[in-house]
Amino acid sequence: MTRTMSSRDRVLTAIAHNEPDRVPIDYVANPEIDQRLAQHFRLAPGDHDALLQALDVDFRHRWPNYAGPKLHRDLPDRLVDEWGRRCRWIAHETGGYWDWCDWPLENAGLEEIDAWPMPAPDDHDYKAFAAACRRYADEHYCVVAGGAGVGDIINFTGMLRTMQQVLIDLATDDPAGLRLIDRKLDVGVEVAHRALDAAHGYVDLLFIGEDLGTQIGPLMSLDMFRKHIRPRLQRYVDLAKAHNLPVMIHSCGSSSWAFDDFVDMGIAIVDTLQPEAKDMAPAYLKQRYGDRLAFHGMISTAGPVAYGSVDDVVAVVRETLEIMMPAGGYCLAPTHCLQSNSPVENVVAMYDAARQFGQY
Repeated sequence: MTRTMSSRDRVLTAIAHNEPDRVPIDYVANPEIDQRLAQHFRLAPGDHDALLQALDVDFRHRWPNYAGPKLHRDLPDRLVDEWGRRCRWIAHETGGYWDWCDWPLENAGLEEIDAWPMPAPDDHDYKAFAAACRRYADEHYCVVAGGAGVGDIINFTGMLRTMQQVLIDLATDDPAGLRLIDRKLDVGVEVAHRALDAAHGYVDLLFIGEDLGTQIGPLMSLDMFRKHIRPRLQRYVDLAKAHNLPVMIHSCGSSSWAFDDFVDMGIAIVDTLQPEAKDMAPAYLKQRYGDRLAFHGMISTAGPVAYGSVDDVVAVVRETLEIMMPAGGYCLAPTHCLQSNSPVENVVAMYDAARQFGQY
């Protein structure tokens, strides 16, 4: 007899390593893809909920918005956020994107780091966040609090200090770099604490992130990860445990070298899973970690979805599902935001194939 599960039950069943009615589906894309898909499905511009419904997406992602005073001055041709991070617009043949630039704390010492304005936990809109979580919970979606940038140390700090300097900071125990990391961490953990309190009972999992790999290997040694990254991320994991929530972690590149530590930390789900990176092939991950971790992602945004035909997309989705579906533990999603060079017909084919071949 055919079962039809709610999105929430479908996701929670899968990440508990049981087989739901079909593989859960998630979506993340650049604005150009959102716009083109809305046109394809004849949706009102900006109606993101309708787009997710059209794709049968099971997840709804939310996090409290900053609603406090302006902390950093505007600059010409730049976007400047509440942390003082700066972006410039980079146009390309299929659209464009805002890219991080300038790195205002690249050469900062302790005194400048301590004086740098940061958003206060008080100045976030927990009420709107909780209301959105409650609405999606009432609609039986899987409600995800957080995102790839929550908890993130290397990328976030690199946006202010450069990636190179952050890695030097971690290697040399630089006091200024570590102070910047911990100031941001203290704010982030408190925001997470208040967010989960505000939406208690309406959130199904906490989503954090930390990029740990290049395409060919680790970004750092296991010793450095255990010294500087793991104990800081553990604060988020422990907070989620206090709310009886599983944790999903985003990590780009070749990151399976840290998966045993993820298990020890209490992390339940790993996101991104770039199949072209070293030791990240679906069969390798399923065989080595499939009984201890659930997986979210694995459909490469740098593969057939961007550069192949519709048939190529269907083939890679079907092959991935055949490997990952047995005994549950898999949620299909793109590895990163679907990029604007991905043809609409390929994106649609990806989600059609997920529904067709993802049935148990």
